[in-house]
Amino acid sequence: MIEKKSLGKIWMAKLSKWIVIALIFGVLVSSVYVFVNQSKRQQDVESLIEKAREAWIAQDADALTQLFTPDGELMIPGQMWLGQGRIREEVTHFAQRYKDVKIDIQRIIVDHNQAAVQWHYEDTEKNTGRRNQADDVIIVDFKDGRISRWREYFDTKTPASK
Repeated sequence: MIEKKSLGKIWMAKLSKWIVIALIFGVLVSSVYVFVNQSKRQQDVESLIEKAREAWIAQDADALTQLFTPDGELMIPGQMWLGQGRIREEVTHFAQRYKDVKIDIQRIIVDHNQAAVQWHYEDTEKNTGRRNQADDVIIVDFKDGRISRWREYFDTKTPASK
């Protein structure tokens, strides 16, 4: 006959085994949840950046402005546009002076609520017909599914590698 102490030890060993299995399962499930959330966030960010690219190409001030928070910031070297109204005004002004915008996204790196975007940008000045080109890196911050800050750093001197 098995003693009560032995039964207790056997029962505790089995219980401990199931607790360990449950913990491992819990860790795996939470890891999958984190991965899925990160993947969704990456897709959302990439989608917003693609919409911004399309708005720049179309020179659609309203479409671009709607991607920003009401107090969003858009900065390019030498200029800073604060708020949706100012962004709309400046993009409208840009569209009056330039045409034939071309943007090729080369890389997007997403980290939580921010991204780094590398793209090659081209446009043509309407008055002169001069074609402008720049390799551009943009640091973008996001808040509530919108762009809160867009900061561009571009290089117009170094030839783009094709």
